Amino acid sequence: MADLAEEEMDNPTFSSDTVLSDVHLHCPSKRHLMVRLNAVGQPVFLSYFKLLWSTEDLASGKHVREITTGREQQSRSGDELCDKDRSNVKEKGELNSEGVEALLDDDGDLEVVRRPRGASDLQAEDLLRDIVCPVILMKGKEDAFEDEEQECTCSDVVKIEHTMATPLEDVGKQVWRAAFLLADHILFQRDTFRGCSVLELGGGTGITSIIMATVAKRVYCTDVGDDLLAMCEQNVALNKHLMEPGGGEMKVKELDWLKDEFCTVFYDDDLTDALFRTLYRITHNLRNSCTVYLALEKRLNFTLRHMDITCEAYSHFRNTLNDLENLQDGKMKYTVEHIKADFCQFLVYERIEQLELWKIMAEHLA
Repeated sequence: MADLAEEEMDNPTFSSDTVLSDVHLHCPSKRHLMVRLNAVGQPVFLSYFKLLWSTEDLASGKHVREITTGREQQSRSGDELCDKDRSNVKEKGELNSEGVEALLDDDGDLEVVRRPRGASDLQAEDLLRDIVCPVILMKGKEDAFEDEEQECTCSDVVKIEHTMATPLEDVGKQVWRAAFLLADHILFQRDTFRGCSVLELGGGTGITSIIMATVAKRVYCTDVGDDLLAMCEQNVALNKHLMEPGGGEMKVKELDWLKDEFCTVFYDDDLTDALFRTLYRITHNLRNSCTVYLALEKRLNFTLRHMDITCEAYSHFRNTLNDLENLQDGKMKYTVEHIKADFCQFLVYERIEQLELWKIMAEHLA
């Protein structure tokens, strides 16, 4: 049985319907062996995510964004160069038709000479890959982290067990950029969350709750599924050294939005409705007013119905959010605010424009 598990770990296979988080698309130029297999046979990895606390770290993160911006500018410059080259070809063609014929291949197609990639492009790509990629340990048993324990108990590293690719129903086992965005906001607004009691819905691997537990008094991280909750519990154990200095407490609990009228993501209309019903019930049952934060990434898809690139699930989310704000039941008042993602970045990831953060203030009218 052990030999079979070993063979599966050396030769993991994924179905065509698996989903991969963009956080781990940049693979390291190192060995990348999994830590173990989880209860359903999915490969499990351990990644180290560095918190950019110091001025040097923040400068490094800024440098990554500058490189990304520089790439876009270089791309635009390349396009301008191509346009200029095409203009030159057109002018030469008007003056000398034989010159145009010289640029055609045997089939009559125009041969375009592409701009060569400069050394700076390659260096930028290597830098981005090395910074974003996970550091993965050797495969082994669940306690395979002992050899690295002394090295990685520093206060600026978050250790997260996760999977790299899963079926759609198991995407909670991956690490997503929206979790990083919310974690950044928590670290940026530490004083706002200090001493609070916090409930996270759809906590997944628990990375956002772990960051929250470094400043909040008590954090309940909730999701559904024994395997996912066990993974989250393991991540809490791996990061106790981060939470202990502030005295924060984190507990992992099961909360199924669709169970017992307690009506797993923004990308399904039914689950979006279940989420907002859950938010209403929780905020209504609390004695005091509270604040809700929603982090998400818009998913763009081509649909045959519209014959265009659309984001129907996001549109449904926005409509439901608007309905919540306009709710008039005489019991609750909800104020919705979009938080501009221009605050400091403490984790290294690509903060794309599709990432959004929303703030909902829930108040009792009675």
